[in-house]
Amino acid sequence: MKKYLVVLLIVIAFFSCDKKSKVEKAVEEIPLELKVYRFDKAFFETPPNELPNLKAEYPFFFPKEVSDSLWIEKMQNPQWRELYQEVEKKYSDFGKQTSEIVDLFKHVKYYFPKATMPKIYTVIAEMDYNNKAIYANDKLIISLELYLGAQHKFYEFPNYLEQNFEERQMMPDIVTSFSLGKIPPPREMTLIDEMIYYGKQLYLKDALLPSYTDAEKMGYLPEQILWCQENESYIWRYFIEKELLYSTDSKLPNRFTNLAPFSKFYLEIDNESPGRVGQWTGWQIVRSFMQNNEASLQEMLVMDSKELFEKSKYKPKKTDE
Repeated sequence: MKKYLVVLLIVIAFFSCDKKSKVEKAVEEIPLELKVYRFDKAFFETPPNELPNLKAEYPFFFPKEVSDSLWIEKMQNPQWRELYQEVEKKYSDFGKQTSEIVDLFKHVKYYFPKATMPKIYTVIAEMDYNNKAIYANDKLIISLELYLGAQHKFYEFPNYLEQNFEERQMMPDIVTSFSLGKIPPPREMTLIDEMIYYGKQLYLKDALLPSYTDAEKMGYLPEQILWCQENESYIWRYFIEKELLYSTDSKLPNRFTNLAPFSKFYLEIDNESPGRVGQWTGWQIVRSFMQNNEASLQEMLVMDSKELFEKSKYKPKKTDE
């Protein structure tokens, strides 16, 4: 009996790998070229007297209400120039990152054939960690100053934010921004709505970034993913026993789904937990739904969260007590 079981598992694994390879093979064969515009280089290497030419080439980066004197001051400011030099040290050649972006958008084109393929602009902005990469209309804007490495001397942010200022977070951040146009925002504003919204976003990363680890997709350290896996049944039991799933308590997002140094169970385990465990749990619910139902990626992304949850047959993995 065991012999047959082993053979069956090998066959299942073979066909699973074969299925995955067919998708990846189809993705690889999609023809795609994307143009990268290094606005960060252009801005800091343009002499002040040639600013009008730069504005004519990149008008959308120059709001009319901002005077030329402010742009010239930024061009010449020692701190901004030092930041530019740090970006140049790491990204003087953007070829590797361009290849990764092309691969990402080949996956986008495979799953969303009508999606607009963007022109890519690299910039040095204001260290806005909420907008590290922005996909909008026909443009993808990447703020390179926020991908210099978590320990970079220019960063003065809390550790839970700085851990995501790594180059490897660039592609997950792009997918997060892309997802905003594909996933309807939560409607009922319940905790389960929030959880499944982010779960859909993370499942989209499963599809578009198949070579990335769960930690990278989530923006976690490996030990933070491990904590969630080891405590999955406990997290779920807590949500059920406290009757939080259908609660609209406005404090719940900050406790369980928004960026935070840790999740807030109001228990001793809080300081051991990573933030956003509600997002991670929502991801497992969406994964369970896709495993147990016949639905395309596009259908799932727009599906009502309550219906998705009810059809997911989600059961947290049990760990030894």
